[in-house]
Amino acid sequence: MPLHKGDPRSVGGHRLVDRLGAGGMGIVYRARSRSGREVAVKVVHAEYAQDPVFRARFRQEIEAARRVSGAFTAAVVDADPEAEPPWMATQYVPGQSLAARIRDHGPLHVTELRPLALGLVEALRDIHRAGVVHRDLKPANVLLAEDGPRVIDFGISRAAENHHALTETGQVIGTPPFMSPEQFTDARTVGPASDVFSLGALLVYCVTGRGPFDADNPYLSGYRVVHNEPVLDGVTGSVRAVLERCLAKEPADRPQPDELAREFADILPEASPGEPETLMLRRPSGRSGGLPLAGAPTATGHRPRWRGPRMLLAVSGVLAAALTGYLLLGPPSGDDTARANSAVSRWGTLPTGWKPWQTTASAVAEQGVKKAPGYEGSRAPACLPGDGALYCAGSALLPERIDATTGRTLWRSGIAPAGIPADRYVTTVLGAYEGRVLVELTITGEDGTGQAQSVLALDDASGRRIWSHAIRTDTLGSAYAAGVTLTQEDDGSAVTVRSARDGTVRRRVPVPSGYDCSPLAADGRPYVECTTEEEGSHATKFLVVDPGDGSVRALTSPAQQRSFVGVRDGQLVFVESDDRPVTNSPDLIYTRIVRVDPLTGKRVVTELADRFRGGIPTLSHGTLYFATSSGLVTAVSPLTGARLWQSRTSLETPGTASVDESGRTVYLAGGSGRVAALDAARGTLLWESSARADVMDSGLLPTVWFDKGALVLATSDGTLFTLDPAHPDRKPVPV
Repeated sequence: MPLHKGDPRSVGGHRLVDRLGAGGMGIVYRARSRSGREVAVKVVHAEYAQDPVFRARFRQEIEAARRVSGAFTAAVVDADPEAEPPWMATQYVPGQSLAARIRDHGPLHVTELRPLALGLVEALRDIHRAGVVHRDLKPANVLLAEDGPRVIDFGISRAAENHHALTETGQVIGTPPFMSPEQFTDARTVGPASDVFSLGALLVYCVTGRGPFDADNPYLSGYRVVHNEPVLDGVTGSVRAVLERCLAKEPADRPQPDELAREFADILPEASPGEPETLMLRRPSGRSGGLPLAGAPTATGHRPRWRGPRMLLAVSGVLAAALTGYLLLGPPSGDDTARANSAVSRWGTLPTGWKPWQTTASAVAEQGVKKAPGYEGSRAPACLPGDGALYCAGSALLPERIDATTGRTLWRSGIAPAGIPADRYVTTVLGAYEGRVLVELTITGEDGTGQAQSVLALDDASGRRIWSHAIRTDTLGSAYAAGVTLTQEDDGSAVTVRSARDGTVRRRVPVPSGYDCSPLAADGRPYVECTTEEEGSHATKFLVVDPGDGSVRALTSPAQQRSFVGVRDGQLVFVESDDRPVTNSPDLIYTRIVRVDPLTGKRVVTELADRFRGGIPTLSHGTLYFATSSGLVTAVSPLTGARLWQSRTSLETPGTASVDESGRTVYLAGGSGRVAALDAARGTLLWESSARADVMDSGLLPTVWFDKGALVLATSDGTLFTLDPAHPDRKPVPV
């Protein structure tokens, strides 16, 4: 960057040429000494130069850097810590930072990892032999020179024998995703093993493009460093085993640099002799070697050449995500190879005229549509997609139709009685059928007790009420499936099956006396689950309703209440838990799968050897998905109970899993609006999007909905938005 108007023209006899960058401590310039030697000159910011602690920190950096001399560190050429302002000149390294390299071109190829890892290990060995601990080893502090990496910026280092330098107040200094646990818990005890931990986190970042403790904010990153196991998805084999040891919570369990040097030399492959200096993306071949990274030409079409570590340039957009499964886990077979190179088959086709929009459930509707009385829009909606529209409702929300392509609110139905404030009603969209939107409305009394409930059909073009019927206020909800609604009315002795089109009664299904019954819908079929307590134990009856004539088959099921998850191969699938949440977690431990034949009532019980944890499981495309509150996702066979794969995400308390129409991609979302996409066959993490919510509310378990090839979801603060899964970080257009 060119010099600024207020920049000095020389510092300590070194003529400044241009700016290299600016950081928290000061500005770094490229300069030339009187002999013509190029150096990097760091000058402390004037406002900090008078701070005794800050000046002591800078003096410590100079002393530490001078003590370290090695092939993979930048040597100090000259310095004056007592000048006004203080400055330091080091060897100039003509190369970009590792952070910029990963940012611009994506993760490293496995053959690039060898010279980087061995160079950094040698740098740490030299640093530690000099009695210094770096304490801020991160991608931004590694420069990529022609002959290998250089470790820079000893600004928060300390002499290993001085356990009190600049840490007497317990101040936490460093970069959270790359800091060691002891840097958070007791900074005065930090030793050389802390740098080994940071090296492990840095190398994970190089292989996968994300750190093992990444989070939306530094506080959560710090918590994960101290308490959570590292996320190492995409790191496999011997490399994973070594990095796991580097990331051990206890410093004594981490390897020494000399040990690391031997192990990396043994397990990291060298580039093939005939391999070009710039590796380019190619179709699967028989060439051996790990595959943790994809690459592609730059946007201009030119492929820059690097003389140092061989760099595989990043694939942009769709191709990078579509090929991640192959590049991390090896080539797929048969038709999957062709599909892996087809963005359309992976992500689907976007709706005509689609654009990435973002709005809220309280957005101003089209002209003539008014807000509800007292409407604040402070609740997150639950939506149902259909025919290019989203039908949304929720707590303190009136039902509304949103154009799924543009995000415009087309209508908001005023179904709440006049004078009822928003905080007293809850609406739920049950389904849509032949121009009708089926909605349940619950209104609470002024004192918070007593309720009035009804099921309504609204015209999907205008939101106008077509029919409505009151339902019992002590029921466990209503359901819609296959053109009928299921409700409990009158005295609760029967479930009423009504036509969704005109509200006429198709049939009244008697329910067992003494049972509490709840209508359900799964895979487009209606059911009723009835439970009661008999002598301290639960008894369950499951009613299978024929939507055509309303006939019913009653099954006596040993399955736990509210454990029904769907249908697989014509069998009803139930997943039971031990009903006790995991300590300090909302997760349950699931113990067995029960499959019931709806025609014969025959039951098959599969005890789970692995006790899978998570919230409510999802059955989709023949696979069960469990997601824990910490973001661990597990795919399980509902037939055998065997774990198919397990993958870590950094989502916070994700909702239920959603699988696209092709069955190839699994999506989950956290309350902040962050979305994770995983390959359904192997569990490979394809991408994670950024957060969208301004505030967090743990009350929402978000779901990803589909509008053809586009994703739609809501955050816990009421933000509604859509994503292109091939380009999840495209900036949305506010509605």
